[in-house]
Amino acid sequence: MSALLVLAGFGMANAHAQDSQDGGNCPQLPTGSELTWEYKATGGSDFCRALRADGSEAFGLYISRKANFEPKRGNRAEEGVIDGQNVYWYKGELATKPDVEVRETLVELPDGRVAHIWLQAQAPQLAPMLGQVQSIRFPATRLSSN
Repeated sequence: MSALLVLAGFGMANAHAQDSQDGGNCPQLPTGSELTWEYKATGGSDFCRALRADGSEAFGLYISRKANFEPKRGNRAEEGVIDGQNVYWYKGELATKPDVEVRETLVELPDGRVAHIWLQAQAPQLAPMLGQVQSIRFPATRLSSN
């Protein structure tokens, strides 16, 4: 989970907000979600945070050549589909917020890069948040399967 916290801090510095139509290399946000992208490019990587109208993070993702998250089979929680690709969501935790549910997954992109996606939510909001994240669409029409 430390990689998630480092990325969150990294993304807050020098990032600029993008609307849902122009999120740099971020995927397309769900229609009607009222979310906007905060986007930062660094080297060959893209950092994207989906923000609510109040500025809070709905979810985030980091796209790079090498995954910065290593899923552990024992942490598998839910199955899902993101842009046509079957994924597993993995449980994480925040030591300072034990009442917050954390989920992370990886999506392989057609260009060989990997998107590490995460979200944090109170238990009642977890299922709707997963549904919202699973509604994102990456620029390429087909994703590779894992």
